[in-house]
Amino acid sequence: MTKRKYLWLIIIIFACTHVGRAQSWHPAVLTRRITHPQPMTGLVLWPAEAKARHATYGNAIQLEFAYCLPCKVVTGCREDGTIEYDWSWFDRILDDVASRSHQLIARFRYEYPSSRDVDGQRGTTAVPDYIKQRTDYTETFAENPNNDGPTWYADWSNVELQRFTLQFYADFARRYAHDARLAFLEVGFGHWSEYHIYGTELALGRNFPSKDFQKQFFEHLDTVMTGIPWAVSVDAGDKRYSPVAGDSALMALTFGAFDDSFMHKTHELSSGGGFNERCWNAVGRGTRWQRGVCGGEISYYSRNDQRSFLSPDGLYGHTWAEQAAKYHITFMIANDAPRGDVATPERFRDGSLATGYRFVVRQCETDGRRTRLQVANEGVAPIYRDAWFAIGPIRSDTSLRELLPGGERWVEIAAAPNADGSNVQIVSDCILPQQAIEFEADIGVQ
Repeated sequence: MTKRKYLWLIIIIFACTHVGRAQSWHPAVLTRRITHPQPMTGLVLWPAEAKARHATYGNAIQLEFAYCLPCKVVTGCREDGTIEYDWSWFDRILDDVASRSHQLIARFRYEYPSSRDVDGQRGTTAVPDYIKQRTDYTETFAENPNNDGPTWYADWSNVELQRFTLQFYADFARRYAHDARLAFLEVGFGHWSEYHIYGTELALGRNFPSKDFQKQFFEHLDTVMTGIPWAVSVDAGDKRYSPVAGDSALMALTFGAFDDSFMHKTHELSSGGGFNERCWNAVGRGTRWQRGVCGGEISYYSRNDQRSFLSPDGLYGHTWAEQAAKYHITFMIANDAPRGDVATPERFRDGSLATGYRFVVRQCETDGRRTRLQVANEGVAPIYRDAWFAIGPIRSDTSLRELLPGGERWVEIAAAPNADGSNVQIVSDCILPQQAIEFEADIGVQ
């Protein structure tokens, strides 16, 4: 045999072997249904409400929300600048929420009009005591801003407050980046950390951070908060308060957005005022949800808003499902909804299912050693933390993270399914052991 003929024989054998392998893939059985709201998505209750209604609403939610106070976890500061902590106060909140098989959305704040939860006095800031005791730190006060009650304001001219704020989030991220009890973090400044101090004259660099510090803050969080999805109020789109909307570098960061008066009467541009929709556009221009988690809280502008937003007829001309899809909502606080006569546990559950991701397997194939799946996201948002298809301990080669709505992705697992596909699952290190990410599939061998 000549050298040329020998070479051709090798090529033919290789080609036949390759074709044989390609043809060895065959359909595998896989049938599943989504039966409950998915982890890290849905309508949200505060811990007290979630605890009181756990027997009836526990299976309708996956998330709870709490305001958190820096002063409750900071015990002091060493001479070298090291912040000293006792995290037990925050860990108790996480443990309480996790005891109901839910995860926490946390928001640390300094100002909360009229609140007594710091020291029993109305409107006290949650700035750590070691900063308040400094001679160069002086807070300002408003008697009744926006009719919300007495409010003290952090002194943003103080260099140590600025330094502490940056260091706090770096230390927080280091401790909780891989803690499955925590789903998301909301950040911001002003009343309730919602990026406004309505009713008080704005003094950048005094009762509200300067725009230069805000830029530093955003860039810092983008660096340290790589393991925890974080979001800022859509009011950061207001140029009076924030530099975000006019800064292309800040706009490119991976933060999400939350809206604490979602679906109020003039929320939409089509409804008249449209301030909220303009802010959404300013911080994201329709794509913020592709990079960061989007959520918020149903409006309290009217006592009726939270209690009626799940009505089949909608609220102010818009249904919940319509608005959740438009803004690609992953979570939404609706603590007062169960207090009305609209949000039954079943309707609350359906409202949760209208948010976030929804994975559907359209094809499942195996060659006896490997499994490959064609996965689509039929939800309204991506999943913002890593999750993988798996068979036993063997995970797929590709995460489902950032699979956009309407998108598809092939994933391969270096293991074979059993006869009915029951060993195929989705796993994530970012959810509690009691939680499960479900998927839809209706694939059978003909």
